[in-house]
Amino acid sequence: MKKPKTAYVCSECGATALQWFGACPSCGAAGTLSETISERGSGFRPKSAPSSVSLGEIQPKDVERLPTGVAELDRALGGGLVAGQVVLLGGDPGIGKSTLLVQALAAIAQSVLYVTGEESVDQVALRARRLALEASALRLLAETQLERVLGALEASRPRVAVIDSIQTLWSESLQSAPGSVAQVRECAAQLTRHAKRAGTALFIVGHVTKEGAIAGPRVLEHIVDTVLYFEGDPHSAFRLVRAAKNRFGAVNELGVFAMTEKGLRGVSNPSKLFLSDHDKPVPGSCVLATLEGTRPLLVEIQALVDPAHTPNARRLSVGLEANRLAMLLAVLHRHAGIAMWEQDVFVNAVGGVRIGEPAADLAVCLAVVSSFSDKPIPAKVLAFGEIGLAGEVRPATRGQDRLREAAKLGFERAVVPRANQPKNKVPGLEVLPVERIDQAVRLLREL
Repeated sequence: MKKPKTAYVCSECGATALQWFGACPSCGAAGTLSETISERGSGFRPKSAPSSVSLGEIQPKDVERLPTGVAELDRALGGGLVAGQVVLLGGDPGIGKSTLLVQALAAIAQSVLYVTGEESVDQVALRARRLALEASALRLLAETQLERVLGALEASRPRVAVIDSIQTLWSESLQSAPGSVAQVRECAAQLTRHAKRAGTALFIVGHVTKEGAIAGPRVLEHIVDTVLYFEGDPHSAFRLVRAAKNRFGAVNELGVFAMTEKGLRGVSNPSKLFLSDHDKPVPGSCVLATLEGTRPLLVEIQALVDPAHTPNARRLSVGLEANRLAMLLAVLHRHAGIAMWEQDVFVNAVGGVRIGEPAADLAVCLAVVSSFSDKPIPAKVLAFGEIGLAGEVRPATRGQDRLREAAKLGFERAVVPRANQPKNKVPGLEVLPVERIDQAVRLLREL
């Protein structure tokens, strides 16, 4: 078979070159040329233009979901797998990606194929035995050549398949090494086309960089339908699967797992993981009602304010944005009269969860003020709300869901923005509305 011709494309400007250069001849960017297959046009012109369809004429059909047997994974996927769906799963080495996918395929247990390029079939079988899985129907294939993998997928036509991992695959049509930008992009595109044509739900495992992003070209995340990130400290028992992109469900959904001797187990009530058990209230602790996708979570925010022993006071946050912490401290000084320029401030979200929404501002401020004044916030009290630069407390989305989750877990009082005050009283929960940050600080001293 005649080998297809290749070209080198610049990832910055898109210019094409017939040979590799250290810098792009068009834009001058260094190290941006990557090998790809060049497709020559045949010169054929269609005799008639393709007809378009009016949106009103289309009757959308409900997609049929295939449960994976792992409830928390189904939640992150938006309810289960869809025929032809391509899912990219990324995470740190040893976080549990292969363990989770072997458990899911063993639960489906019919017409499934696991393609491993990093391990042998014996190693996968040992893992399944260690996890005590009934995986006799699971088909295994140890292969790294793309054309042979596509042949196996075409021959078996599985409902669900796993490629572990995309960085180990290589195509004979390219000269570059496995894991290169050209190989990863070409292999992902070929696998995606086959999955769409055959109706196979496909999991693709991807390596991550030091920054935590999925390695390879950015176009890899645009090709697939769903992007899942496996997060968590490898030394901790808890793991988080977060959906960063999903064409078949809500984005930013979160699945929570606990690593046990028998593999990953879903956590049905994750709020308990992110709340500490104190014998009595301690200064610097405030419970936040946050949202992860469609799921409300209660997370404990801890703050420690200590006199600075260096000329420059430190501001350190774990699980929260550091720049936002500096902004909140400035708002506290300007609008609540609390100065902390001679104090080291440390803020942490318990349990290793990452909080990106601004609704955490009020809880962070109350935790910092509680630690600074050495006055604990009473038990069974939570807070949420965004704080503006003018000192106002702005509303958070889906406040009713947050309050219902708090009441379900036995909380008695909630400090919320006035715009989030519910019209109907939440049973067992007293709502304390505030409009400005100074009002919230005064309320904290009265609790």
